[in-house]
Amino acid sequence: MTSTTEEVGVRPHPQRWAVLGVLCLSVMVVVLDNTVLNVAIPSISTGLGASTADIQWMINAYSLALAGLLLTTGSLSDRFGRKRALLAGLVLFGTGSAVAAYAGSSEALIAARGFMGIGAAVLMPGTLAVLMQLFDEKERPKAIGVWAAVTSLGFAAGPVIGGALIKHFWWGSVFLINVPVAVLAIAAVALLVPESKDPTVRKPDVIGSILSIIGMVAIVYAVIEVPEHGFGSAEFGVPVAIGLVTMTGFALWERHTAEPMLDLGFFADRRFTGAVASGVLAAFGMAGSLFLLTQHLQGVLGYSPLEAGVRVAPMAIALLVTSNTLGQLVVKLGAGRAMLLGMTIVAGGVALLSVGTTYPPTLAGLILIGVGVGVSQPVAVNALMGSIPPERAGIASGLSGTLTELGSSFGIAVLGALLSARFLASLPDGVPGRSLSEALHSGADITVVREAFSSGMSVSLLIGALAVFLGGVVASVLLRRA
Repeated sequence: MTSTTEEVGVRPHPQRWAVLGVLCLSVMVVVLDNTVLNVAIPSISTGLGASTADIQWMINAYSLALAGLLLTTGSLSDRFGRKRALLAGLVLFGTGSAVAAYAGSSEALIAARGFMGIGAAVLMPGTLAVLMQLFDEKERPKAIGVWAAVTSLGFAAGPVIGGALIKHFWWGSVFLINVPVAVLAIAAVALLVPESKDPTVRKPDVIGSILSIIGMVAIVYAVIEVPEHGFGSAEFGVPVAIGLVTMTGFALWERHTAEPMLDLGFFADRRFTGAVASGVLAAFGMAGSLFLLTQHLQGVLGYSPLEAGVRVAPMAIALLVTSNTLGQLVVKLGAGRAMLLGMTIVAGGVALLSVGTTYPPTLAGLILIGVGVGVSQPVAVNALMGSIPPERAGIASGLSGTLTELGSSFGIAVLGALLSARFLASLPDGVPGRSLSEALHSGADITVVREAFSSGMSVSLLIGALAVFLGGVVASVLLRRA
């Protein structure tokens, strides 16, 4: 039940919608894991006696592996086959999840999380690459919309599922739940997904892979250290310098080697550059804003993790409805105008979150974000993947994922640092301000603490909204010129 790239280009794959469901299931298991973990942190800390540093590394080991390997794994999926990459990634991710569920120490769980990050990095590039192979230009925006909606649904459903599991089972259940889903996805990929790969036989770019891994790991590590040490610290400055020098070396090597892993000529296409730039700025604004929102829902509005997860779900529902109903409007507007409209709506939603001292304006902001992403994300992915040869779809998807992960990391670090500075400055003297939880349990007036956090969050979210809007402007200009 396989199909070559050429055959897919001639006639649509008869089971393409079933395959899309399999791809969405594969992505869902990865996305769910990230948000489920946030709910389980208190239980993990108690169960394993984990320190704050241990908890940070349980989260960061995954991010480092994912960001560091996406470029390389995207290239490898093009070379050896996207179906093989999907299967290998699911096996690695499922195995890592099983080990994490029964980890007996913090060190074992950190190692398992890193292994899960490797699995996610192997898996992710192939999902979009296969989607682009199976759907023609007419159906592709709808397929991408479904894919994007499932991704957001995973984000929203994570806290709900995690909260329910923690309520009834032990902390390891949030990882163990991945195993049957991964097994189901492996069986479905094996039966339904057609194989596709780059027909050109290329030599592995070993030096390029090493440089990209070192560079991206160093940069993401530097960003991870910002909340603890600040932008002016050696903990940030040294690794970011190493990362920038290494990535410069990577760019020079890719430009001059005969068979580069990443063709830098992709950036000459305004569609590609516009889609990538908008993705980075959107990830910066949205990831940072939603990271702060989850704290606000629990620490300021007083919801439990499960209740907070339920209240984020309308964003995913709005995205799903929009991406499946406004396709014709997007086509009539054109890529440039649609990107500007979608990103402006997202920016408006993020700005509305900044005044969310109660849930109703927060709900309205989440719905606007869902609608805006539903309009803009299919356009961005279509522009990105449509601007490159289909046989290089894996590396393009890997590059997009790498830069999006970097944008998300910077968004969380920068907006989090701005909030912390404003939060600390707004607290009465003598009240500890390292975290909202610490301040709430310090004996200080809870109302004052919550008002200080809301004040700091408002400033950070407005900056996040500005970043998203600028992403829309940049993408619109480049796509319309293209």
